Amino acid sequence: MLPVATYSLCACDLDRGEWGVVVQSKFLAVGSVVSWAEAEVGCVATQAWANPRYGPEGLALLREGRSAAEAVQALVGADDGRDDRQLGIVDAFGGSATFTGSACFDWAGGRTGPGWAAQGNILVSGETVDALALTFETSSGPLADRLLEALASGEAAGGDRRGRQSAAVLVVRRGGGYGGMSDVAVDLRVDDHPEPIEELARLHGLHELYFGSTPEEDWVTVDDELRAELRERLAALGYEAGDLGEAFRAWAGTENLEDRVNGVERIDPVVLAELRKRRAPA
Repeated sequence: MLPVATYSLCACDLDRGEWGVVVQSKFLAVGSVVSWAEAEVGCVATQAWANPRYGPEGLALLREGRSAAEAVQALVGADDGRDDRQLGIVDAFGGSATFTGSACFDWAGGRTGPGWAAQGNILVSGETVDALALTFETSSGPLADRLLEALASGEAAGGDRRGRQSAAVLVVRRGGGYGGMSDVAVDLRVDDHPEPIEELARLHGLHELYFGSTPEEDWVTVDDELRAELRERLAALGYEAGDLGEAFRAWAGTENLEDRVNGVERIDPVVLAELRKRRAPA
C-alpha cells in the first residue's frame, strides 16, 4: 500500500447548504479514497496511509450528532495505525477538525477555521495548506468554485513534492443533483493526467454548462424573430418536427442540455448560445 500523499480541503457553505471536499495528489484516482460527504451531515477527507473506513464511519458519527472534533477523536482513538493517518472533517454546523499522525512524511500538517479543514502530507512546505485556507476564506460564490480556486492556489504554493497525477472535487447539497433527485451536486474526478487540476477545472466548466442554472429573470423571451431563428437552426441540424417545442427538446436532449430547458416561450441564454454555435454536418 502506498501513502496517499496529498493535500485536501473539506469545507461547507451553510448559507447555500453545501458541503464538499477537493483534493490533489501524486496518486492514482485519489478521489476514490479521500473524499466523502453527505448533505446536511458533513464531509471527510482521509489520506496519508489512508484508512478508507474513516469516510463512512466518520459520516455515521456526524449523523449521530457528534461534532467534527469528536468524530476525529473517535476515529483515530480506535485506530492502532493512527500515527500514519491524516484526516479532516467538517460537520453539519461548520465545526471543523484536522489530525496529522506523528509518522506522516514531511511536510505534513493541517489548519482549521470556521467551516473548513485543510491538510496535506509529503508537501513542498506548509505554504500549500496556508494557501488553501487563505484562498477559501477570501473567496465567494458556489462551494465548488471556491474549492477549485483553493486547490489551484495550493498547487501554486508548492503542492505535493512528488508531483501531480489526480484530482477530484465532491460537493453535496440536498436535492442538488441531477433532476433534483440526488444530493450529489458535483462529483468530478481526474484519475490520471499530467495536469490534473487544469483538467478538473475543464470538466467543471462542462458540468456547469450541462447542469448549471441561469436565474429565470435572465432568460430570453422567444419573440417571432427568435422563433423563426430557432426553427431554421434546428432544421439545419436535422430537427424538423412540426412542433418547435418538440424539436427543441429533442436537440437539447441530444446535447445533454435538457436540464436547462423548460419549453420554448423563454430560453436559457446559455442554451441559446450553444445552439448558435452548432453547425449542420457536412
